[in-house]
Amino acid sequence: MRTIRASPLTRGPWHPDHQHAGPPSALICRAIERAAAEAGLTHLGRLTVNLLRPAPVGECRVDVATDYIGRNAGHYSGRLLAGDKEIARFTALMQREDDLPIPKGTLGHPPPHAPKPVRESPPVSFPFPGVQLGYPDLVENRIAAGKFFNGPCAAWFLMKHPLIEGETPSPYQRVAVAADSGNGVSAVLDFGKYVFVNCDLTINLFRRPEGEWICLEARSLFGGNGCGMAESALYDEQGLIGRATQSLAVRAR
Repeated sequence: MRTIRASPLTRGPWHPDHQHAGPPSALICRAIERAAAEAGLTHLGRLTVNLLRPAPVGECRVDVATDYIGRNAGHYSGRLLAGDKEIARFTALMQREDDLPIPKGTLGHPPPHAPKPVRESPPVSFPFPGVQLGYPDLVENRIAAGKFFNGPCAAWFLMKHPLIEGETPSPYQRVAVAADSGNGVSAVLDFGKYVFVNCDLTINLFRRPEGEWICLEARSLFGGNGCGMAESALYDEQGLIGRATQSLAVRAR
């Protein structure tokens, strides 16, 4: 296990000492990709991250275990650790890719595109209350539909910095950095009065993302019982690539 030190660019909106869960999820994704490559498994079909406690803006490491490798897919699990504490547990499905074109006329294909392409989406800042340097400085955003913190919203994300210094992020890592923001971009509750932290993150992808830009078309739902969910359609510039969901704990401040 290699120890990685998180920079202030990973800082999230809930506490100045805690990371946004996007970068740690991407770090988990990176570890899984490397483990699966040895078996020739190159597509991340699913990643589920159970967030046990906040990840500190400091040192952390990922421990990955191979649970099963079959003809078409491999199952992986592991832990994200900081010091002697478990920060998150995760499971993942990695799939073997094959060149298999989709027949013309297949219903539902090609999949839909994001509400608006990157070039037509205006730039927007991602303000976090009371944060000087953090996740908003890690990514560049453009709005494809709606408005930040005002209900259903579609936003493009571009990583402006590498996940690991000296490395180019993989397409899957770019998705993970963005996908954990669904409950943020589609927020409808007042940040000053409510906390709506996600307890997990599940990403399902049916194809490999292309390019550097990832779009979330997100909405948040609340049950009136202190529980909620955020769901996001995920796009690259070619069209739909999958979906992400987050279970939310909703509390009054």
